[in-house]
Amino acid sequence: MGWTKKQSLLALMMVVTGSINTLSTKWADEIEAVNSAGEKAHFVHPYFQTEGMFIGEMLCMLAFYIMRCMERRQRREQVEMSPSTTQSTKFPKYIFLLPAFCDTLATSTMYLGLTLTFASSFQMLRGAVIVFTGLLSVAFLGRKIQWFQWLGIVVIIAGLIIVGVSDVLGPTNYSGYTTNGIITGDLLIIAAQVVTASQMVIEEKFVLGHDVPPLLAVGWEGVFGFTIMTILIIPFNFIDGGIFAQNPSGTLEDVPDAFYQIGTTPLLLVPILGNIISIAFFNFAGVSVTKELSATTRMVLDSVRTLVVWAVSVLIPWQKFQYLQPVGFVILIIGMMLYNDIVILPFCRSKGWIRPTETPEDTEPVIAASSSSTASARIVEADKRALTTQAVQWR
Repeated sequence: MGWTKKQSLLALMMVVTGSINTLSTKWADEIEAVNSAGEKAHFVHPYFQTEGMFIGEMLCMLAFYIMRCMERRQRREQVEMSPSTTQSTKFPKYIFLLPAFCDTLATSTMYLGLTLTFASSFQMLRGAVIVFTGLLSVAFLGRKIQWFQWLGIVVIIAGLIIVGVSDVLGPTNYSGYTTNGIITGDLLIIAAQVVTASQMVIEEKFVLGHDVPPLLAVGWEGVFGFTIMTILIIPFNFIDGGIFAQNPSGTLEDVPDAFYQIGTTPLLLVPILGNIISIAFFNFAGVSVTKELSATTRMVLDSVRTLVVWAVSVLIPWQKFQYLQPVGFVILIIGMMLYNDIVILPFCRSKGWIRPTETPEDTEPVIAASSSSTASARIVEADKRALTTQAVQWR
């Protein structure tokens, strides 16, 4: 059966808004504006942009309560009262504090890396989260990784290496990039995936035991994340940024300079607001796609947006075409499919090439795919578990 118009619209929304997430952040980095020192410079304020990402996540909470009110109104208008599908909002809010701290550290590190490397590399290298999550789930959750998951991890690592090599072999000093800067940016993005993987394991351990609506969970992580980042960004205005300082004051962040550049170049509001709004719509679309279609479909669509980011980056052009990068991307997708046991292995089983494998409960992957933000990545697993008991209610 084909997709309905609603499902097609949700899938399109997820791909478009997911692509805008990365592209808008990179666009802001690329815009040159007069800074507080009177010089024209790129808008390099990764921690300031992290605040915007958390505002977008907080909007998911607003979306949740709007949808909840609409559902209640529809139920009141029905002649026959149907059972409520509204999930409880009574849960300890502090359970999101530690995941939000991980979210803050990971996102700000990735945004810092994005200022040094290409948007397409940023998107592709985030696939490393599956490797680290799989390994940490074995160490701290007692999971058992099956042979096809180990194979998927090996293939993903190979894809990551190829993507990294493509950056090194690409043209140097292109559009302000340097080889050392690109390598540093790539390493920062990969390092951030360790923190993201830790967040996934923490949420698996302490959060998923509570029946928390996914959109509301993202909203609360946004609230805690915004609070933590706001507290941290104050001393960042006075701490020497060293080699990462790209503002007039030479500190990790310069919020007054960020607002000054926005004031001199109002065009910056377009990518900044675009990032905030797209984060909210992407999380909403992602949750809806998982409910209306499947978590597998969401992973495929997430891969499509990675392809879109790469294509746009080459066409603009923010980077020059390097043949190894799409090769690495394809290998990453194959690795993700193997790890999550979708498409490739089911096809092989249907042909009788490999024997069916019974997957014990403790071998289930913690996540199914990378997402726009570290908080939204956990929605896939949360929805997969919710769908097992609420499949009829969602439809």
